[in-house]
Parts: sequence; C-alpha cells; structure tokens
Amino acid sequence: MAIDTDQVDDILVVRLNRPEAYNALDPDAMVSLRETLIGFRDNPELSVAVITGAGDRAFCTGADLKRTKAPAGPFAAAHLAPYEIGVRDGGYVRAITISELAIPKPLIAAINGHALGGGLEIALDCDLRVASPNATFGLPEARWASVPAVGGASHLLRAVPPAVAMKMLLTGDRIDAVEAHRVGLVSDVVAADQLMDTALGLARRITANGPLAVRAIKSLALRTHDLPLSRSIELEQLLWGLLRDTDDRAEGRQAFADRRDPRYHGA
Repeated sequence: MAIDTDQVDDILVVRLNRPEAYNALDPDAMVSLRETLIGFRDNPELSVAVITGAGDRAFCTGADLKRTKAPAGPFAAAHLAPYEIGVRDGGYVRAITISELAIPKPLIAAINGHALGGGLEIALDCDLRVASPNATFGLPEARWASVPAVGGASHLLRAVPPAVAMKMLLTGDRIDAVEAHRVGLVSDVVAADQLMDTALGLARRITANGPLAVRAIKSLALRTHDLPLSRSIELEQLLWGLLRDTDDRAEGRQAFADRRDPRYHGA
C-alpha cells in the first residue's frame, strides 16, 4: 500500500509508503491519501492526524513524474469533469489539495527527509510541522517548467517572509532544516529518532485540551486568513461566546479551581 495508517488512541498516523521512490505519489496514491484524510475528518473517534513518510530519506517528493504524464485530452475537460474522472484524466493535483477537504481537526507533518514539490505542499497544508535535521524543503516546479498547483505558492507566502518564499519559488532552490526553523516554516527540529515521539507528543498535548476549543482554533486559522483584522477579532469573540456556555468550559473552570486535570467530553 502506498498509504499506510496506524491508530494511537485517538491519533491517526498516516504514512506515505513508497520509500524506494522517495515517497513520490502517483494518482492512485493521491486518491488513497485523499480518501484516508476524508475518513479521518469524518470519524468522530479521531482527533489529530500525523502525516509522515516511510524511511528516513524523504517525507514526500510530490508527484511521481514518471507516472503523471499529461494525457492527450485538454486540461479543461479534466478540470471541469466530476472529481473521480478528472483526477484520472490529468487533473490529479485535485486529489491532494487538502485545503478543499475543510478538515476541522489538527494535522501535524513529521518531516523526515526531503519535502519537495507536492510533498512540501502537503506539509504546508498541515497546522504544525516538525522536522528531522536531514529535512530539506523546496518547490522546484519552475525548474521543470511548471508552477505549484496545490496551494504551495499561496501557503508558502503566508508561512515565511515574502522574500524567502519568492527566492524559493523563483529559483527552485531548497532550504535545510536549520533555515526552515529560522524562517518559521517548521516549529521544531529534533533528532531523527525522536521525530515521531515529538509529533505524537504534540498530538497528545492537543487532545488533552478542550476538543471544541481545538476545533474553534482550527476554524479561526482557516477562516481569518483573508479577513480584515476587525472582522477576525469579531469572529474570535463569537467563537469565545459559543464556547463560554459549554459543559467543557465549565469543566475547564472547575478543573482550574481544583488544580486538577480537566475531563472533557466535547460538549
């Protein structure tokens, strides 16, 4: 299987499993990843997903160029076709546009090696990114006469200073883990043998918090990107008001007063 999964309590580990091809994705693997993430989104028993790559050489190097050749038909036909047809007829990028799935739960990328092209775009669609020291990051599409098509340019320009993003985009050059941490592309760089423990530790700290609050924060992150500051703050206040009257908020207050760990139920 190109996409493997493991469940650790209420955490789903999604592993891109083609190490012999640097975890590059062909259309079948892209569809499988999409279906896996839809399943995660719609499963009330799962709270956080960690996405990583098999082996220690690559997180993901994007589309497998050997298996994603342009078809004979026009792009417009694939782009405007129903999803199932379009991804098979040349519109395969639609399969890994994770932002379209509107996942209301946190995604963590554990980046163990190269995150290039669509691989970096998948990582950029995650809420948290942690990396091993051998990780590299790049959007080399311009070198191969193309452009990022899964939100890579848009997300990168929001994730790091514009001058850094434009240098990466226009040259196709990679940056290493140290530089990625310096510019804020990743939150942590840890030893390779600690990477998954770090990602799972972050996931457990998230799942220990109020589940409705976690979803509200994810909603804020998704919905306030392009809002004026006043509208963004207004949405914060509305979500604060929604949470104020929940049982979990009352439990949080009581746990704080009792100096104990809260026991949340998502209500």
